[in-house]
Amino acid sequence: MSNPHTSNRIKPSARRGREPVRQRPSARAPVARGVFGHSANLSIPVAQPAEPQRQAEPATGKRPKPATDGAVLVTGVCGRLGRLLVRELHRTDRVVGVDRRSFDDRPKDIIHHQIDMRRKKMKDIFRGRDVRAVVHLGILHDPRRSDRERHSWNVVAFQKLLDYMSQYNVPKLVVLSGANVYGPQPNNPQFLTEDAPLLGAQQFGGMRDLVELDMLAQSFFWRQAETETVVLRPCHIVGRVHNAASNYLRLERPVMVMGFDPMMQVVHERDVVRAIQLALRPGVRGIFNIRGPGEMPLSHLIRQAGGRPRVVPSPLARVALDQLWRLRLSSFPSEELDHLRYVCMVDDSRARTELGYEPVHSISRVLRDVRRLRYQLA
Repeated sequence: MSNPHTSNRIKPSARRGREPVRQRPSARAPVARGVFGHSANLSIPVAQPAEPQRQAEPATGKRPKPATDGAVLVTGVCGRLGRLLVRELHRTDRVVGVDRRSFDDRPKDIIHHQIDMRRKKMKDIFRGRDVRAVVHLGILHDPRRSDRERHSWNVVAFQKLLDYMSQYNVPKLVVLSGANVYGPQPNNPQFLTEDAPLLGAQQFGGMRDLVELDMLAQSFFWRQAETETVVLRPCHIVGRVHNAASNYLRLERPVMVMGFDPMMQVVHERDVVRAIQLALRPGVRGIFNIRGPGEMPLSHLIRQAGGRPRVVPSPLARVALDQLWRLRLSSFPSEELDHLRYVCMVDDSRARTELGYEPVHSISRVLRDVRRLRYQLA
């Protein structure tokens, strides 16, 4: 029995010669059918432009994952930002995490190595995992640790990480630095660009190793041209993270210095995670400032976060913080008072134009997460 859809198809005649071979339609495309599926009585078949071939979907109906050439190695994976990042990356990439802490609630397809980055076992990960990108989040920010321990973890460990990347030709490096490396200064411009000097360690010695880490990443950028190095310098990261800015905004009566109410920038933790994902794209390299949706005076930030500022004269605030620091009743050293007096805001125009970054979470959403975690802790 003849096929109704092919019975009316015109066959080439020997008198007219052989017609040029046309590309066959795909298996999903209808062959000479009408609008409602009936056969179309066409006298001459019209050659349609060939559609680009699409990747066949699996039989289960799930969305296929893009093919990657290797795994993404994330240091400091057990921190708040590390956990948020790998839960996004493991949907499209193979993820390998490194941290001294345990990662019990990790997704099943994430490989976690509970080791110290300064140990030789770190080299075995690069040898056997086919790493295509490294995201360095394993930075120690605790000001109560000794200078020697912070230098060993932030500088020595990072130098070894760079040596392994050079040895195994890893094509991508993303380092999460911070806008604090610029340092709050009384003569700072309103917005600092990526070319501004790193003066964060002039008044606060605890920033010395973080500034050195940032400069090591810049040196690696020029020395290892084959590797696409990206340095991100976000402003104060707030949300459910446990850092100095978030802990300060969670206080019921945070201290403000009398006569000073500087403009502040905050960015949501998930916006930082998105910036890291954008930095992992091929072809992206350079230094990028990351900021949130806008600026706001410090007193307004405190009140919108649910706190009541306590205004104290500068000499009294310094003496009080020194005493509280010695008694371990405060997690803020007196050297950080400059952040409550002077402006240290960044210009993120380069990240918006070259990286395609755009903050999604508003300041009200950022501060709502701060208040929510304060109530949970209370």
